[in-house]
Amino acid sequence: MPRRSQSRSVPRRSAGAEPPATVRPFERTRQDHATETAEDYVELIADLIRQAGEARLVDLAKALGISHVTANRTLRRLQREGLIQSRPYRAIFLTESGLALAQQSKERHKLVRDFLVALGVGEPQAEIDAEGLEHHVSRMTLKAMERYLRRNPSK
Repeated sequence: MPRRSQSRSVPRRSAGAEPPATVRPFERTRQDHATETAEDYVELIADLIRQAGEARLVDLAKALGISHVTANRTLRRLQREGLIQSRPYRAIFLTESGLALAQQSKERHKLVRDFLVALGVGEPQAEIDAEGLEHHVSRMTLKAMERYLRRNPSK
């Protein structure tokens, strides 16, 4: 007996067509997830270079709690995207694009963390929460957080 495909057919949108309002939040979340890994890696690479003078595959894998194979696969993707330069058995370096993304991610993380602390969240928990939130906060929300912090400086 032939097997029927169990995948659901999803209607495709024509190029330039506006997605239904119910789809937009999910598209945004998928886009955020797609960039989240790259942002985490370049931010960690920048931190390792600042702290130890270099970033190595073994250090990345250990810091992220993942296998060397998984880290190496992601590093190859980041190299294809022009965010890092790396050669086997050598240190990993950020390109100008990678450095800019790392700086942007670090600033966004700090803003979200500082906002959570200003709301009364303890620093250790704010640090943990900011790590997830920073990748999913819109520019509009970040600007609102920034305005709030300017009007309500920490004591």
